[in-house]
Amino acid sequence: MATRTRDVTVIGSGPAGLTAALYSARANLKPLVIEGLEAGGQLMLTTAVENFPGFTDGIMGPDLMAAMRGQAERFGAEIVRGNVTSVDLSARPFVIVAGDDRIETQTLIIATGASAKLLGLPSERALMGHGVSTCATCDGFFFRGKPIAVVGGGDSALEEAIFLTRFASTVTVVHRRDAFRASKIMQDKALANSKISVEWDSEVVEMLDPTHGAVTGIVLRNLKTGAEKTLAVDGIFVAIGHTPNTTLFGDSLETDGTGYLVTHDGSRTSIDGVFACGDVQDHVYRQAITAAGSGCMAALDAERFLEAQGH
Repeated sequence: MATRTRDVTVIGSGPAGLTAALYSARANLKPLVIEGLEAGGQLMLTTAVENFPGFTDGIMGPDLMAAMRGQAERFGAEIVRGNVTSVDLSARPFVIVAGDDRIETQTLIIATGASAKLLGLPSERALMGHGVSTCATCDGFFFRGKPIAVVGGGDSALEEAIFLTRFASTVTVVHRRDAFRASKIMQDKALANSKISVEWDSEVVEMLDPTHGAVTGIVLRNLKTGAEKTLAVDGIFVAIGHTPNTTLFGDSLETDGTGYLVTHDGSRTSIDGVFACGDVQDHVYRQAITAAGSGCMAALDAERFLEAQGH
């Protein structure tokens, strides 16, 4: 097993990780970025990104990530393919194992992101970014004047449904139970909105139509009667939650009640020299631009930490 030594190592290659790499590289820290199995993060599942500053006509998600990657590499970041299998944070230098590489690093920037929970339908994956979305703030604009569906019954689902009424002609909330799990105030707001209707006790069994390369509807099954029906919609927003990608770190770092890494004084975690940025520590905003901003913070915090340590 080959051993590498680094002052800065970044795990993750979404907007947060690549921005951290860019800033670290420009500080001449020669960061190593381990991009992980889902290189580029959630933006790789997005078609047009129209709310990232600087792109008047928008940019495709994968193109944005390719540009950010190239910019980080231009300034000296080393980006390697591979998946981290273990992390030892018990002492510095921290030890990371990824494939056949053993990395000893003075600081670690965690940008592993969060994964949207999905229904698991083959048609869902095929249509992701082509009418299926996990982010209303990102993609709601594309459905102006069109009927859409939101899958879920918690606060986030109803918040997205209410937000989407600004654009959609109608919003149908599909929920597996006969009552929402959301807070009472959120339920009241949603049910009082004339654009929102609810399909109770129902699950999505198919998303139509991958053969057309765009969403044309959903097939619903009533969980009490077993009856199926087709609902014509142009967009489907899956809002059943996110899971922060923190399994690697076990109980080493402080997390909140939902598993997200806790940061303080910028991007600092509960272990000195370990910093976190992006969706792995942000369950509120979850935007590319906020992830990038927190990546900048993490890089600057790591640089200052190294200076204080005499590196």
